[in-house]
Amino acid sequence: MAQAGKGRLNYRCPICFMRDLDIDMFYDKDKDEYYCIRCQYVGNEADVLRRNEIVRQKYGAMMKRFDFGLD
Repeated sequence: MAQAGKGRLNYRCPICFMRDLDIDMFYDKDKDEYYCIRCQYVGNEADVLRRNEIVRQKYGAMMKRFDFGLD
C-alpha cells in the first residue's frame, strides 16, 4: 500500500497479514503503541516489527524457481 505524506511509517498488522490481509495499523501517541481496527491487535513498535518479520518468511521464496528434477 502506498503511504501518503511524510509522517510516521505505517506498519501492516501482523495478525491480519498472516491471513493475507493488507491492513495498516494506527499509532496512538499517548500510549506509544500501534493498534489494528480490524482485529484489535495492540503492540509496541518492536513487537510489530518482530511479528512482521516472522510473517515475511512466508513470502521469502516467492520469486525463486524450484527445480525438482521431475523432467
